[in-house]
Amino acid sequence: MKILFIIILSTLISFSGIYILRERIFKVNEKAPDNKMIANENNFYKLSANDIDGNKIDFSQFKGKKLLIVNVASKCGYTSQYKDLQELHKKYNDKVTILAFPSNNFGFQEPGSNDQIEEFCETNYGIEFQLFEKSDVRGKNINSVYRWLSSINDNGWNDKSPRWNFFKYLVDETGSLKAVYSSNVNPMDNEIIDFVIN
Repeated sequence: MKILFIIILSTLISFSGIYILRERIFKVNEKAPDNKMIANENNFYKLSANDIDGNKIDFSQFKGKKLLIVNVASKCGYTSQYKDLQELHKKYNDKVTILAFPSNNFGFQEPGSNDQIEEFCETNYGIEFQLFEKSDVRGKNINSVYRWLSSINDNGWNDKSPRWNFFKYLVDETGSLKAVYSSNVNPMDNEIIDFVIN
């Protein structure tokens, strides 16, 4: 009986640890504080990044547009969100622009080249929204877009870099970061749709 109790207790402790870890990794859903002046927001439009074909995209072209920025990977448990991102694009492309950044930062779940990533997205999900070159979205080689998204000094309030693939950032028409959502928030969830249509 004592051994059974120890086994049950150990199992409960293990699951508690997994739950706490899951909460720390996946439960980051924050919105910009209403009463805080957002500093340097217009610096967003000075950013640029290369698209999946290597062409430079100046972010000044996104002035006046709402943006959903997401780091993506083709071998992740959340990869099926590509379908939902495409659905969001098709349904609301006049209201929001999706910018997807392939990254191999989490579990080596994006091992492919830019050509392989592009083919995967087109073949499996019919992706029509903007894909960028594979790059780092955290760490010492973080790309300039994700540096802005995860630096309080740049965006005015957020210091959260992605904790996993399909982490989402919402930027409004003025270049202000408005919200950060964890991987488990689906692109078609109410929080994101509310941002898009309001």
